[in-house]
Amino acid sequence: MTGQEVLAAEGVTLAYGPAAVVHDVTLPVDEGGVGLIGESGSGKTTLARGLLGLLRPRSGVIRYGSRDLASLDRRGRAEFRRAVQPVFQDGSEALDPRMTAEASIAEALTTHHRMGRDERRGRVRDLLAAVGLDAALAGRRPHEMSGGQRQRVAIARALAVEPRLLVLDEPTSALDVTVQARILDLLEGLADERGLGYLLITHNLGVVGRLCRTSHVMFAGRIVESGPTRALLTRPAHPYTLALRDAVPRLGGEPPRASGRTEAAPAGTGCPFRLRCPFAADRCREEAPAPREVEGRNVACHRAEEVLTGLAPDAVPVPGAAPSPGTGPRQDDRGEAPDAPRQ
Repeated sequence: MTGQEVLAAEGVTLAYGPAAVVHDVTLPVDEGGVGLIGESGSGKTTLARGLLGLLRPRSGVIRYGSRDLASLDRRGRAEFRRAVQPVFQDGSEALDPRMTAEASIAEALTTHHRMGRDERRGRVRDLLAAVGLDAALAGRRPHEMSGGQRQRVAIARALAVEPRLLVLDEPTSALDVTVQARILDLLEGLADERGLGYLLITHNLGVVGRLCRTSHVMFAGRIVESGPTRALLTRPAHPYTLALRDAVPRLGGEPPRASGRTEAAPAGTGCPFRLRCPFAADRCREEAPAPREVEGRNVACHRAEEVLTGLAPDAVPVPGAAPSPGTGPRQDDRGEAPDAPRQ
C-alpha cells in the first residue's frame, strides 16, 4: 500500500550541541510502509526524534503534509500529535508503571475524545482485542505483563487516537524471536485493516523485508541507499546495505559475516564508509559520493555498479563466470531470495 505523503524530512541536519548527528537527509513517509535501516549509532533514532517534532533541525525542513512542522500553531500541533504516534523499542517507555493497561489506554483516549465512562471502557476493550489481548489484562500494571504484552498495550495506546502514521522505533528488538514474529503479524494486520501508515526503524533488513515496500539505509547520519525494499534485499548497490543483508542469519546455521571496523571515517575525508568498505578506492578517500540514481534506486557510492555486479571487490570479470560466493543475490537453501514485501 502507498498513499499520500504524511511526513517528510527535506535536507534536514540534526544536532546535539555543536556536533551534527544527521546530515542533510531527505526522507518522505507516506501512508504505506517505509523502512529506515541502520546499526546502533547510525542516526536513525535521532532522525525519528526530528520527525516527531522532539528535536528542531539545525537546517532543512520537516513537513507534516504541506506544512512546516516548526510553524504549526497550537491547533496544528495538536492535530500532528494525534496523526503521528510513536511506538518505542520497549513498551514500558510509553506506560506509566503506576497505571493499569486500561487507565493508560483511557488516558490517551480522553486526550482527544470526549466520552462517558462506559463508552471509554468499551473502547479500551475493543483496542485490547485489536492488538490480540484479553480484556482480563486491562487491570494489570506494566510489571505484571510480559514484554510482548507491554508492547501490545503500547500499540493499543497509540491506536487510541486513530493516527494516520505510526513511527515504530525498533518495536521488536527487545523481544524474543517468537514474540517478535507475533508483533510483526499484528502490525501487518493493523496496516491492512486500518489503512495505517508506518515508518519502521530497525537494524534488521529481514524485518523491513516483510513489512515495507520502500526502505532507506542510514550510515553515520546519512542516507546511503534508498529504493524498493525487494531491490535492496536481493541486489544491494551500496556496500553497507550488502553488509547489513549478510548480517542476517542464514538458513542452515551459516553464521553472519561481520564487516570488521565499526567506526565511520572522520568527517570531511571522503566517503564516511570507506574505512569499512572492501570496495574502497582512491576516489573514495578523496571525494564524498553524492546520491545518484542507479538501477531504480538512489545510492551514495562511487562504485555502486561494481557492487551490483555481484563480483568480489578485487575480482576480474571472466565471461561466463559465476558471482563470487557471498556477493551475489542471496538465496536460501531452496534457491529462493529472502522474504520480500507483499505484492
